[in-house]
Order: sequence, then C-alpha cells, then structure tokens
Amino acid sequence: MPRTVLLNPGPVNITDKVRQAMALPDLCHREKEFTDLMAAIRSKLLQAFDIDKEFTSVLVSGSGTAALEMAVSSSLTSGRSMLVIENGVYGERVGKLCDVYNFYRHTIKLDWGVPPNLDDIENILKKQSDIEVVSLVHHETTTGLLNPLQAVGELAKKYGKVFLVDCISSLAGDEMDFSSIDLAVGTANKCLQGVPGVSFVLFRKKDLARLIKIPARTLYFNLTGYHKAQETGGLLFTPAIPAHYALDVALDELIEETVAGRIKRYGDAANFLRHGFKNLGLEFLIPEGWRSNCLTGLKLPKGLGYEKLHAELKSNGFVIYAGQGNLSESIFRIANMGDIKQEEFQRFLKVLKTVS
Repeated sequence: MPRTVLLNPGPVNITDKVRQAMALPDLCHREKEFTDLMAAIRSKLLQAFDIDKEFTSVLVSGSGTAALEMAVSSSLTSGRSMLVIENGVYGERVGKLCDVYNFYRHTIKLDWGVPPNLDDIENILKKQSDIEVVSLVHHETTTGLLNPLQAVGELAKKYGKVFLVDCISSLAGDEMDFSSIDLAVGTANKCLQGVPGVSFVLFRKKDLARLIKIPARTLYFNLTGYHKAQETGGLLFTPAIPAHYALDVALDELIEETVAGRIKRYGDAANFLRHGFKNLGLEFLIPEGWRSNCLTGLKLPKGLGYEKLHAELKSNGFVIYAGQGNLSESIFRIANMGDIKQEEFQRFLKVLKTVS
C-alpha cells in the first residue's frame, strides 16, 4: 500500500535515514555526546547556507513559533519599536507577540495575500525614528505568497534598522539573500526535512553586543541566555533529543543535496503541480511571480466543499491543507515540501482530477 503523502506545509514526509535517526540510543542531554550533537547541528545550519563567518545559531526545543517568540521577545531594545508587516496569519502572529510583550509597534496591515508597498515601508521608516526592528514573514503560508525579502531588507539596511525574518516556511525551499538579514527564524520540520520538536534562530555575531544589553523578558525564550549556554556546550532546559538526532541527519542530507539543489527540486515540483492545476481549470489565489516554491493556494471549485475534497484525497493517500480564517470556506492549499517523489505528484494530480 502506498504511503500517505503529506501535501501540507509541515510536518513533511521525511527520508528513511531521518526516521531511523530517531531510534538512536537514549541519551542524557548533560553528557558529552549531546554536547557534540548540538555543536554539530549548530555548525551544519551555518555551513548549509554558507553564513558561518557572519552568523551564529541558537537551538530551541519547540515548534517554529517557539523560535519566533525567542527572536521577537529578545531583539527589541526597551523604549524602541518594531515595524510589523501583516498580510497573513503569520505576520499577524508577530504582531500578537509584540502585544504579549507590551512592545511599541507600527503596523502595515494588508489583506491576506497582498504584498507590501515598498514606498509605504520607506515612508514609515523615514518618519518613525523610534523603529529599531523591521519584521517580515518571507513565505506567508496562509496564502502561498512570497513576500519581497530582499527589497524590504535593503530598506531596513538603508535606514539602519535590524531586519528580523520569519523564514520558517521558506528556508531551503525558496531563494534567500542573507546579506541584509540580521535575525532569521527557522524550524526543522519544513524544508529542512527534519521532524517537529526543534527550531532555531540565526543571528549576526556583530549584533550580540546589542542583544546582550536587552533585559531578559522571558525565562524559556531568552535568546542570549541560550546562546551563552550553547557556546560553552551547556543547556538551559531539557531538549527534544530524538528531534535533534533527526535534524542532524536531515542537515547532512541538505548539505549533500545543496540548498540550491533543494530549491530547484521544490521549484520543479511546484511548476509541475501548477501546470496540472491549470489543466484542471483550478484558479490560483496568488498571481504568478509572487508565489512561493513550496505551497500553492487554490480556490475551491464551485459546489465542492473542503471537507469532501480532503476526505476523498485522504482516502487515496494524500493529505492537503485547508484555508485559514476568512479563507477557510473558499480555498485549499497544496504544499510540495519534503521528501516527495515525482510519481507521487503525478498520482496526486490523477486522483485530484477524479474528485468532484
């Protein structure tokens, strides 16, 4: 019987090697073996993206949102503000995190799926000198929109701002230019093809002096506290050890494939699927040129509800994703992250054609 193919944006299908890594021996996190494992993962993250000279890495046990909370809560100097760009659920999540920590924030709020206007961003940066951090979700999986990371990053750099990027759903799946990024947030269980349970923040070494001066606002998510401990091989809290085992092997696979190779594989898969969707007469949510390599938002055909579509596809071995919020009744989402074979994409399109 064919395996279940996960066409949702994480957790993803993983290789047998990654799965087998989770069955490695039980391990105490205070032993040298885990110290070595953690050091290897931190190093491989930087090596894979060729940023080891400028960046350092911090691991945290938890979902991508754990690393996002770590970055947001630990990056803003007291009395300064953050510019939050909201055009989907995950941009709005950054805003909610700011509110939880009682941060001052300026917000560019757009309809879901609408990219930000660069002139609007520049005007705010010109006028609001209190802004210290500019935040952006690179791949907004609410819709499959790929926000203009490089252009926003260049504006942040021009005005001397710290650029914080949620690249949880784009890292290793979409093209990324790290040259203007100061903090990047990622997780194991999306395009890195690991499993849920460990996430990370990558940040510039030169920003450490500024970050250390920021008072700890949270016990579990303090970025510089984790960094200090991990630099000396220590830990603050008990980590998700099987997820670390899996991430270590997943990073070996990524380095072997290369980030460019994986981005190409995902891009080829997205193009193949989108050609098939077009032939089936499905309507795209996001216009061409703004779509991520990793996920496609599609409008539900008239008369076909999501529940029926999901059930029929699942009975044939494919799990898809619903729309969120006000899009829950009108769209569905197909991700192409993970270890998915070409023949599985072909079979999916054949099954999708039969659903009505």
